[in-house]
Amino acid sequence: MDKLYWLDQIKLQDRAKVGEKAFHLSKIIQRGYPVVSGFVVSGEILQQFLENLNSSESLVADLPHSSLHLDVTNWRQLQQVASGLRQEILTATMPQHWVSTIFQAAREWQTGCLILRPTLAVSIANPGMKNISGLLESVFCQCEPEAIAWALKRTWSQIFRARSLLYWQRAGINLQQINLAVLVQPVENAIASGLLKANSSGWEIEATWGLGIAISQGEIQPDVYYIQQETGVVLEQQLGNKMLAYGVDAAPEAFSQPAPNSALTPDHTCLITYVLQEAQQKQYALQEEYLQQIIALGTQLVSELGKTFTIKWTIAQQTTSNKLYITQVSSSQSVIPPGQFIIGLGAAGGRVVATALVITNSQQKPEELPKGVILVVPTITPDWLPLLHQVAGIITEQGGLTSHAAILARELRIAAVVNAKSATTLIQTGERLLLDGDRGEIYRIKGDSKKEMEKGREQEGGKLGGENFVSPNYSKALHSSAVTTHLPMIATQLLVNLSQSSLIEEVQNFPVDGVGLLRSELMILNILDGQHPNNWILGGRKAELLELWSEQIMQFARGFAPRPIFYRSLDWRSQDLPSLSDNLESSPQSMLGERGTFSYLRNPAVFELELQALANVQQAGYSNVNLLLPFVRTVEEFVFCRRKVEQALLTEVSQFQLWMMAEVPSVLFLLPEYVKAGAAGISIGTNDLTQLLLGVDREQGQLAKVFNERHPAVMSAIAQLIQMARSAGIPCSICGQAPALYPEIIDKLVEWGITSISVEPEAVERTYQAIARAEQRLILAAAREKLH
Repeated sequence: MDKLYWLDQIKLQDRAKVGEKAFHLSKIIQRGYPVVSGFVVSGEILQQFLENLNSSESLVADLPHSSLHLDVTNWRQLQQVASGLRQEILTATMPQHWVSTIFQAAREWQTGCLILRPTLAVSIANPGMKNISGLLESVFCQCEPEAIAWALKRTWSQIFRARSLLYWQRAGINLQQINLAVLVQPVENAIASGLLKANSSGWEIEATWGLGIAISQGEIQPDVYYIQQETGVVLEQQLGNKMLAYGVDAAPEAFSQPAPNSALTPDHTCLITYVLQEAQQKQYALQEEYLQQIIALGTQLVSELGKTFTIKWTIAQQTTSNKLYITQVSSSQSVIPPGQFIIGLGAAGGRVVATALVITNSQQKPEELPKGVILVVPTITPDWLPLLHQVAGIITEQGGLTSHAAILARELRIAAVVNAKSATTLIQTGERLLLDGDRGEIYRIKGDSKKEMEKGREQEGGKLGGENFVSPNYSKALHSSAVTTHLPMIATQLLVNLSQSSLIEEVQNFPVDGVGLLRSELMILNILDGQHPNNWILGGRKAELLELWSEQIMQFARGFAPRPIFYRSLDWRSQDLPSLSDNLESSPQSMLGERGTFSYLRNPAVFELELQALANVQQAGYSNVNLLLPFVRTVEEFVFCRRKVEQALLTEVSQFQLWMMAEVPSVLFLLPEYVKAGAAGISIGTNDLTQLLLGVDREQGQLAKVFNERHPAVMSAIAQLIQMARSAGIPCSICGQAPALYPEIIDKLVEWGITSISVEPEAVERTYQAIARAEQRLILAAAREKLH
């Protein structure tokens, strides 16, 4: 046994070795979702075990190279063959070093009980293969070497049961095409367990006391909750018929010690059954707190798995506090068979089928791109923006969920996958791809794919335009006037992040209170003609640039008036704009560069022109544009900018407000000083705040697990900033990606007193509903407190 495959370390190339169940769980745990730790004994180990059986007369001696041709219609022969195969496996000797390797790894959990979950991979896509739930069952065992050996053999033997052999043959699957791996995890007693079944028409949650075995074996009728997916509201709930439950008893004295490698009986497992007291039978298994946690988890998983998926969950009974875990996840199959794909991070939702265009050097940006291609490139910097309007999808080898490629794709509503390792090597220009931005998967399409595309269009509600199949994950239902009039009222302001004037007409009708972040650097890339603003000034084109710049801002002011717009002034690093160099000295290798307000001190000409553009907008009669200063490091930088603002006469308009981004950790110590210096409000930028607090470059996709905006340090900093702003009597907004990526933190933001939340257009709908739920829960909690 060369290695065990730990869930948090499984890679794409391991998929066939670890099986589908473990592979999908690994994707979820590596995205930060609550999954019980575990490791996989790969399918190769079973093949080695079968090849090394001692008996030359063995029925399974040639199984790795045989399809085991037998007459499955002869039930007597089928039963005899199946029984003989399983008996050989259960009585065979397990190599001691295999058992020792597994036991030593499992001991790290300090648990007395393990569960071995079969996780299957079939080496070729087979249309005859349907749902195999119930075909292979999990096995529980004591965390002891002898018990582990028995449980592993028992798990393996299940592929040779009579019903399994019947299934394989009727599905047209040869045994050598089957890779059966085993996922090993610790087991704790559970308060409750069950399933969440999600689809576009609604959600259904099943729950029972204890472990979920009683549901899977059909021994009880579970409690059922019917959930409205859009709002998370429980529409109906039905009490089940729950007479018994399952738990574990891992006490060593509870087990007799069998002989090494003996075929243990089920009596030697750590699984126990108990009858529920009559009072407990009449109670719902899920407390309200846990029900809401499951709903919130399901809401978050929609962005990972799409609208149709099933998860199994359990609420583990732990010493300090009980915790919700995912134990299994499955989603609707992609329209392209598995096996021909690359995996990365789903950065912008949607699915698109188009031709690949591979560019291996990001520094060699072309002048234009063919329309409707899927761009495959190592990385994307902001100066690529004008080209991206043409493309149907984006794939980058580098970058995380808050990288430039991800942000640009989400704003332009282009399906995108980032951190797709070796994509420019594995994909060739001209290949047909299906890019799934929701799941972070890229499929290579071979042969005639029109039928598959049509099937996908019907399943996903997409549209077929020309040869490209596009299904953006972008709902407009909430934004129609008919629906908007029925939306619940919310007190927390909902704002939108924008940069592209082409979206104004559509987004202005969204139920938002204004623009919380107008990204100037992305906005003006469309008018700079490949030249840095400083080059325009030095080249005598200052007046021309000022006119273009003023008109760009005015389009937003006009489109959203009288709703406020928070215009963030330029925040560029030299390495972000390699094609727009201003020929000034820079630090191209620096992660931070000469960003934000520091660059204004160093070269104030561009900032002064920017302020003049804002003044022109005011003079045109628009008083709804405010200024948001980016990446403020010191109070001195803020004071310098405030003086420039005053010199531009922006403060002459009474509605004008000067805000600053709260993204450099020093603001946690200096906010009262900033307020004294004239800061009228702050907007928390979670992207930069997270990378600076945790020391992680957000452009590095391989660090996606470490770049966690829900980290206690980040959440504590956000809570502190909100409290300090409230104490200072100024508004506090949040405009980073955290609320859009992790809607569950909105509960905390609202509870702490955030003034407004600003998100990308694609996240407006779910954020609105999340704010409404959060406010309703606070009102309900306050009412209950008053009642009691």
